[in-house]
This record gives sequence, C-alpha cells and structure tokens, in this order.
Amino acid sequence: MKPAFAAGVLAVAAVMGLSGCAGMSTRDKNVVGGAAIGGVAGAVLTGGSAIGTVGGAAVGGVIGNEVGKR
Repeated sequence: MKPAFAAGVLAVAAVMGLSGCAGMSTRDKNVVGGAAIGGVAGAVLTGGSAIGTVGGAAVGGVIGNEVGKR
C-alpha cells in the first residue's frame, strides 16, 4: 500500500470516528474516553493480554462515568 493512500484512508477513518461523537453528551464522551485510555493502559500494563485490556477498559469507563457526573 502506498504511503499517501494509507494516510488518506487513516484521515477519512479519523474524521468518521470523530463525527460519531457529535451527538453525545459530555458524560458519554467521558465514558468513551475513559474506556479508551483504560484499555490502552490495561494492554500496556499486562503486556497485551486480552483480559487486561478489557479489564482496563471497564475500569476506565467506570471512572469516566464518575467524572462525568460532576
């Protein structure tokens, strides 16, 4: 795959992904952001374990939900 084509595909995917958050409340955005950060942290801390990734995403989502309440 040519680098320019790959960059274009990545840019389109990013725009489509971000536009999906337009109708979300601030609390929903906090939950999604917390789950994403928690998933990455769980994967890093457990060496890429699926259980660690899912666990981190769950914990991050709960934390994002609690932060969104304020």
